[in-house]
Amino acid sequence: MAAIILGFDPGRDKCGIAVVGDDGQVHDHQVVAATDAIATVESLCEQFPIHLVVMGNQTTSRDWNPKIAAVLPQGVEIVQVDERYSSLEARDRYWEMYPPRGLSRLVPQGMRVPPRAIDDIAAIVLVERYLGNRQ
Repeated sequence: MAAIILGFDPGRDKCGIAVVGDDGQVHDHQVVAATDAIATVESLCEQFPIHLVVMGNQTTSRDWNPKIAAVLPQGVEIVQVDERYSSLEARDRYWEMYPPRGLSRLVPQGMRVPPRAIDDIAAIVLVERYLGNRQ
């Protein structure tokens, strides 16, 4: 069974959270209000055998790190990865995961705007960066 990693894209108002196996399989992903992020992390740690948290190193990571560490099961480590350009990469990934339909297919990808927040997709990107750097 693949080891399970929690990806966390920190933010002031909202955070992206993803649960990804070290084999790349995405088990869960969601965008949550910053006020709900810690409770969501706790809940996901109860649902999945999380063994590592991968967090972006920009924005508000210094504030989030101790808050998340306080609710993690013993032995679960937090690793920070470079989150520069992860939002741009997440935007492209969004369209791979959810291809446009109808007339919106005709709009060039660079001009398309996802219809929802993509912080959860950014959290997936962060885990993939970690896995890519590890190899």
